[in-house]
Amino acid sequence: MHILSRAAPAVLLACAALGATTGRAAAQGAPPAPAVGVAEVSAKPVTSTNQYVGRIQAIDSVALVARVTAFLEQRLFTEGADVKKGQLLYVLEQGPFQAQVLAQQGNLDQAQANVKNASVNFQRQKALLNTPAGQKQAFDNALATARGNAGNVLTAQGNLQAAQINLAYTEIRAPVDGRITQTAVNEGNVVSPTSGTLATIVTQDPMYVEFPVASRDVVTLQKKYAPSGGLGSAKVKLQLTNGDTYDRDGKLDYVSPTVSANTDTITLRATIANPERGGGDQGGVGTRQLVNGEFVTVLISDPHPVMSLIVPSSAVLSDQQGDYVFTVDAQNKAHRSNIKLGTLQGSQQVVDSGLKDGDHVIVDGVQRVHAGMQVKPEAPQAVVPDPGAASSASSTPAEKSAATQSGNAAPPAAPATTPSRQ
Repeated sequence: MHILSRAAPAVLLACAALGATTGRAAAQGAPPAPAVGVAEVSAKPVTSTNQYVGRIQAIDSVALVARVTAFLEQRLFTEGADVKKGQLLYVLEQGPFQAQVLAQQGNLDQAQANVKNASVNFQRQKALLNTPAGQKQAFDNALATARGNAGNVLTAQGNLQAAQINLAYTEIRAPVDGRITQTAVNEGNVVSPTSGTLATIVTQDPMYVEFPVASRDVVTLQKKYAPSGGLGSAKVKLQLTNGDTYDRDGKLDYVSPTVSANTDTITLRATIANPERGGGDQGGVGTRQLVNGEFVTVLISDPHPVMSLIVPSSAVLSDQQGDYVFTVDAQNKAHRSNIKLGTLQGSQQVVDSGLKDGDHVIVDGVQRVHAGMQVKPEAPQAVVPDPGAASSASSTPAEKSAATQSGNAAPPAAPATTPSRQ
């Protein structure tokens, strides 16, 4: 009994030392809670926007062709410049057509003189018809000659008018206001009605934008805009190819009455202004933003904003089960929340279901989080990336190999989940 009582303190000391060692090991093995940026989910007024791919089209596009065969003598426009309706563009050789007009004018004058002579003879024969000197045959001949000469006058007038029309065709003028393309034929060449297009004029202001919409979406849009007066009340905006939003609104004015059999789409069309920019046209260089044939993104916005839940796009993740976010509860524990997404609003994402107003969503450092993990919430964009992870990512293969050989290699990191939308 005396020996056991003296050994007891030593046993107690050994157990205490073992417990302290185990506690330090546990403390060293438990990683600290990662810092994450957390934002509160809130409902905000959102104007939902539908996007479609459209093409700019000129309201009028006129191909200029020669109406007569002649040499091209003059081109009186700058290629690529704006032209006005009635402006003289081409002049063809006029001499032969002027001569033809003179010849037909002479024929008309002769026919008119014959009419006068026949009229005098007819009146004479009519006066003699009731006298002994009168003859019925002479009277009939005078009447026929007078009527024939009257017909010749009409024929001569028609020939003269045709010659004048052909002479007018030697001057090719702009039938509409618009911008003209480069010429296909230069001075000195012979042109004719079979020569093809000399140049094309496309109108500039306003312009059409046509875009196909799935037939089911057209039905949805019609229901949405019915209380506001129909699709004509929709606000149409364009996004240009460089990403800029065009500063003029368009107005829907046409819905195709047929559905495309190949794509099950209906063509919609809007009219939009395309004014000159800056100091106007300079040397044929365009100063309008919309160009015939250009592709654009068509944006159709809802007539009235709708209260919707909004989260930053950086918070949204995706996997085989669908879209989700990580939320943080009152005990600072992360939870997976499956969501259904709405429309994208710039860097913000509309959430149709899966969240409620007041939830806290992880938006920064989400790649380091998994469900059930304890986290350290901070303000968004206040989370500093782990410098160790950055330096490890920037290490060269040789440095990583050297670190592994020296026994200082970091343990393999868990695969990160990347956001599905930016």
